[in-house]
Amino acid sequence: MATIDDYLSDLTDDDAAAIDRLYAIARELVPEAEQGKGYGMPALIYRGKPLLSVIRAKKHFGVYPFSQDAVAAAAPALDGFDHAKGTVRFTADHPLPDDAVRALVTARRDQIDGS
Repeated sequence: MATIDDYLSDLTDDDAAAIDRLYAIARELVPEAEQGKGYGMPALIYRGKPLLSVIRAKKHFGVYPFSQDAVAAAAPALDGFDHAKGTVRFTADHPLPDDAVRALVTARRDQIDGS
């Protein structure tokens, strides 16, 4: 997969907007993050480490903060969303709230800063 911009350009307008909203929130919190790849996925990179990736799957969107600890830290904001060790899933009909995105990104940023 290519950069975030390349990835978004291949999606429908609605799907690209749903994904770009999450990246916009992440960039507000971590403005120095840059586009790159994390585990082969388009991602925001912070201090050389993957911060966040958001990908369109067949039936949902997947959010990957590259850390099960970040998902665990954000769990109180993820009530009602399907999530596992290192991913959170949402649909267009049930978008991930801004506070949940902020919790994921903040937890991952703090984890990277502490390493």
